[in-house]
Amino acid sequence: MTTRRLFLALMTSTLVLAACATGPRLREAPPIVFVHGNGDSAALWQTTIWRFESNGWPADRLHAIDVPYPLARDDDSKPQAGRSSTIENMAYLSAAVDKVRQATGARQVVLVGNSRGGNAIRNYIQNGGGDKTVSQAILGGTPNHGVWAIKGFNEGNEFSGTGPFLTGLNAPKGPNGDEVTPGVKWLTIRSDSNDKYAQPDGLWIGAKGKPTNVTFEGPALKGATNVVIPRVDHRETAFSPAAFGAMYTFITGHAPRTLAIVPEAAPVLSGKVTGLGVQSSDPASGDFSNNLPLAGAQLAIYATDPATGERIGAAAFSKTIAADGLWGPFKARAGVPYEFVISAPGYATTHIYRSPFPRSSRIVDMHPERLKAGDPGAGSVVTLTRPRGYFDAVRDKISFDGQTPPPGVPPAGVAGVSSSTLKTAQAGMRAITAEFNGERITGRTWPAAGNNAVVLELTN
Repeated sequence: MTTRRLFLALMTSTLVLAACATGPRLREAPPIVFVHGNGDSAALWQTTIWRFESNGWPADRLHAIDVPYPLARDDDSKPQAGRSSTIENMAYLSAAVDKVRQATGARQVVLVGNSRGGNAIRNYIQNGGGDKTVSQAILGGTPNHGVWAIKGFNEGNEFSGTGPFLTGLNAPKGPNGDEVTPGVKWLTIRSDSNDKYAQPDGLWIGAKGKPTNVTFEGPALKGATNVVIPRVDHRETAFSPAAFGAMYTFITGHAPRTLAIVPEAAPVLSGKVTGLGVQSSDPASGDFSNNLPLAGAQLAIYATDPATGERIGAAAFSKTIAADGLWGPFKARAGVPYEFVISAPGYATTHIYRSPFPRSSRIVDMHPERLKAGDPGAGSVVTLTRPRGYFDAVRDKISFDGQTPPPGVPPAGVAGVSSSTLKTAQAGMRAITAEFNGERITGRTWPAAGNNAVVLELTN
């Protein structure tokens, strides 16, 4: 097993040496298919795609897929409404790969996955014919040896290290007893100790103080190139600049020219509006994610004042969402923050504030929220969310309406919280600001009594 520690300082020096390297030409750039994780969507790959584009990768060779039902079943062998099995997840990926190969004419593709997305990739390559259609496979934060590995404990779940799914994937292969399928080049990217799903203690599976029998090295695989990035969290193993650097270098054989996102003069945005599934008839059980179109929803986009969050003029774009869920194209203005307003029956009118978009994107996907019991009694309900990573109060500089750390974010420990919700006491509207490692978003406190929900969504 090849093991390599990736330090940012070393990456920086490598970038200097490779500054004059030529990026891949169109005929040399393989198509890349990005596969999201459990409960997630294609939108999480936005910044990764921007970084590939910023290094010369053709946009039409970068494909992020949406699994319709992204959540894993509690027991992989038993049907469960609104969730997908490992077989269904693999089948969806297989169809997506066929579609990309047909569109591009490429014989093989590169697959890049985060978390559960890596399970689908491994399953497809080992059991679905992907060993012939995939040249390289990159797994960021995939729990390859389980989130837990406890005999007799929930072994029907695909994240059980002792269950049939992972033991089948990890069965020794070839003369060296490798865990990876031969014929494909493999890269895993993991954290040194900050991945919530690669922990020896059961805190993040609701069993604090009990051993999981999984170590920090759980995502590594025998027979793969295994990279370690210090202090990144579970999602950042795939979505951080350092993770992109490792991916690009593995695919091309040389470091990227830049880890930064190179701005465009006139970004064009589009994406999909999706809904939320209902866990049960009990409202207290909460909602769950899906990536199904929310037909009939109304979307309006407003330019906003970066200091106050107030709208500047009338809606710059509006649309009634059709059966395919798609919206756009919308020609955004460089350097301008926007408020995305979604309204649909059964949901709160959701005001999503985003910082300026540096580049075009086809995966500005979003969904409206539902207020929880008791929320309408608050002045406003505002959620700060970081889709591409978790909040680390030790590592990150975070402020939410002046609170540091934000509500619900532990002051120390493993990074495992990606959102923070604040309920204001006052009913009036005012500016509300969040800052995260240099990114700043200002929105407005829309009244919960009027069935409004507010989201400040970070890009970084």
